[in-house]
Parts: sequence; C-alpha cells; structure tokens
Amino acid sequence: MEGAAYGISPEVIDNYIKSCAGYCVVTYLLGVGDRHLDNLLLTKNGKLFHVDFGYILGRDPKVLPPPMRLSREMVDAMGGTNSDHFHDFKKHCYTSFLALRRSANLILNLFALVVDASIPDIALEPDKTVKKVQDKFVLHLNDEEAVHYMQNLIEISVTAMMAAVFENLHKMAQYWRK
Repeated sequence: MEGAAYGISPEVIDNYIKSCAGYCVVTYLLGVGDRHLDNLLLTKNGKLFHVDFGYILGRDPKVLPPPMRLSREMVDAMGGTNSDHFHDFKKHCYTSFLALRRSANLILNLFALVVDASIPDIALEPDKTVKKVQDKFVLHLNDEEAVHYMQNLIEISVTAMMAAVFENLHKMAQYWRK
C-alpha cells in the first residue's frame, strides 16, 4: 500500500495498537497466565485477541512471568519502542487503565459474585479472588501515580528476559511436536 506505514493501512495499525493496549491492560488486571504468542490471534483488520483463559488470577505455568504480556514481536509490529505507534499504544494503555480504575467497584463486585461459580482458578483461593484483582487496580494511587505505575509495568514487560526465553522454548517445543 503506497504511503502507508509498513505497507499496512492506517486503520489496521490503529486497530492493532488499540486492541493490543486493551489486551495488555485487561490480561494484567485479570492476571491471565500462559500468554505466549500462540494464544494470540490477529484478525485481518488488525484486532488482537487472546484465545486461552486456562490460567487466571496470577496462576501461570511459567516461572517469573512478566506482569503484562508485551513481547518484542508485539512492539516491533508497532515500529519499535521509539515509534509514534508505540507512544500511542502507551497512551491507550494509560487511558484504558484509568477508565477501568474508575469502574473498579463494579468490576470487583462482579468478581465477588463469581467466587462460588466453580471456576478452577477462583476455587483455589476464593477468599483471595477479589483482593487479587483489587490489588492490580492500585486504588491507593492517584491518577498521575497510576499512570507512572502503568509506565513501569510496560517497561518491565517489554524488557522481561524470562518471557523471551520461555517464548523461544515454547516455539521449540511446538516445532518438535510436529
């Protein structure tokens, strides 16, 4: 596509950036585990979505998972950490995190309602379910501090070495299964 960044239409890139930001924030808040690239799909119009919610509320089969799943490949698709697209991604993360924090009471009440729903990861520690999600909202921080908190989560996640190691191990395991 002539004149389009990376040969991709601006609408597709915009969809990717927004859905990636939403994915990162929501999977962080829900503590979704096992977040390798094989569990992420991308639609033709650029929307990213996660397909495996077998691990939630901080349970993860991997050792030392990053707080937010944001791989080098995901960032490279935005043009790298110094790109305008990555800058837009971070702004969307901050905006969505602050918006969800404003609805934290509703979200926490919904979690309180599903404590007895026989969801395996909730059933492991039902008394801690709401607290785990509440802690992720960092409600003791004001909005400016919450944005700084999210900036730190993004930085830690982008540079997480163990996540990259496990992603490569996962790729090798998938290769040898074929």
